[in-house]
Amino acid sequence: MSSNQEPVFPEYETDTSQTSKLIRKFKETPFVPIGMAGFAAVVGYGLYRLKHRGEMKMSLHLIHMRVAAQGFVVGALTCGVLYSMFREHVLKPKE
Repeated sequence: MSSNQEPVFPEYETDTSQTSKLIRKFKETPFVPIGMAGFAAVVGYGLYRLKHRGEMKMSLHLIHMRVAAQGFVVGALTCGVLYSMFREHVLKPKE
């Protein structure tokens, strides 16, 4: 293969820094990074509360934190899908 071929997706090949790629992805799908940040926040809170869980069993505490983290991610992705459907079908320009 020759190296002088045109890139298939030139707008994706021009960004080389990780920061610019992250900013572009955040603009394209804003709810995915929000879901990831919420997941990290729930995990951080769960680790913090792990010391102060009182008489609660470790397995029960971990199950609650897993359900909370998954719920946040699924909620963020659902909002993202609804937002994209709204943007494509309701705000779609008249053709």
